[in-house]
Order: sequence, then structure tokens, then C-alpha cells
Amino acid sequence: MASTLHSFASAADLASSLAEKVADKLSAAIAARGAASIAVSGGSTPKAFFQALSAHDIAWDKVTITLVDERFVPADNARSNHLLVDANLLQNKAKAARFVPLYQPASSVGEAARLATVKSAEIGIPFDVVILGMGGDGHTASFFPGGSNLARALDASTPRSVITMEAEGAGEPRLTFTFSSLQDAALLVLHIEGEGKKDVLAKAEGSGDEAEMPIRAVLRRAASPVEIYWAP
Repeated sequence: MASTLHSFASAADLASSLAEKVADKLSAAIAARGAASIAVSGGSTPKAFFQALSAHDIAWDKVTITLVDERFVPADNARSNHLLVDANLLQNKAKAARFVPLYQPASSVGEAARLATVKSAEIGIPFDVVILGMGGDGHTASFFPGGSNLARALDASTPRSVITMEAEGAGEPRLTFTFSSLQDAALLVLHIEGEGKKDVLAKAEGSGDEAEMPIRAVLRRAASPVEIYWAP
């Protein structure tokens, strides 16, 4: 599946353009069926985008936000993606949005994944918008090379759900939506910044094993072309 690359002079320009694109897509979904959904990535890269999106004047009370993946840590933990979204996206006009976390208080990460699957079923899939990031090793969401559940995560026939993932270098155990949950979003965006990430992307777009660089599964098998937003 061919992807579309959008290059920007700065991260600020990227954040503004992507926020406008996403706001338009969410507004269109609301106009069409009265509701919209978006799954976003964590890490430091999307902060400016989150802040720009939160200021857009859309019907946020009809928008449901969730995460593509999460660490198995409480929402007040400094490494929590929930905390990042709370501080940067669920602000300004976007305070009216509904947020569905992946982390659920549970005795094990497996039980948390089961509970998150039940909660996320209330959102409805396909998502209107999915925003993915990419690590230097070619992981996206929590699809890590060598991950404990990678084959299941990347298999398009795996039921749409939240599953667990553990991998060297991942830190805490993870909760992640399966590829089958993300692949058919109306707008699927890969948001990356830095020359190094562009080099990783070039490698991912070449031939090679999806298990070696899981972002390849998204680039090759998503239901529609991936919109790649990049800035140095």
C-alpha cells in the first residue's frame, strides 16, 4: 500500500497542519453520524500536536479519545501515556471529550488487557482517526521486535482487542491495540520527527521482515494509504 509523505519545515508547522487535518476528519464524522473517535500515540513527539488539536472548535462532547498503547502503570505515573494526554490534549475546548484509558487497575497486565478490551468495545471500530508514532527500532504502538505477543499483534485475523506485550527495552509490560483494531481507520497517520526517524522510515519502506520492523505491517497492510507527517 503506497503511503503519502507530508514534510514540514518545523515541528510547529507539522503540529498545526496535522491538528487541522484531524479536526476536519473528526468534524466530518460527527456530521455524518453524530460521533467521532480517535486513538493517539504516547511519547514526547505528539505534545505540540495535542496542544494544537485541543484548541480547535469542534463538538468535543461527541468525540471519544483513547490510546493506541499504554504502559501497565497508573495514570499518575510519570511514564503514563494517559498522563501525557491529560496534560496536553484533554485541555482547552477538548476538555469536553470522553477519554477511555487502556490502563485498568488489575492484579495482572493480562487482566488489565481483558478489562481494556471490554471498555474499548464501547467506542466502536473502525476508528475515525489513528495517530501512530515510530521508535528507532521500527516499533509502532507497542509492536516491538521480539515482543512476547508480536505475531498475534500483527495478525490481521486476530480479534479486535487490547493485548499484552513485553519486550526487551520496552520497560514496563504494555497494553496495545491489535493491528486488526487499527488497520482500517478512516485516517491513519504516522507522526515522526527528526532526520534519524526519516532514515528508519526509509529502511522500513524497503524489503524485509515485518517482525524485524513491525511498522512495515502498517505501511504494507493498512486498509488505506498511511499519511506520514514528518518534520526535522
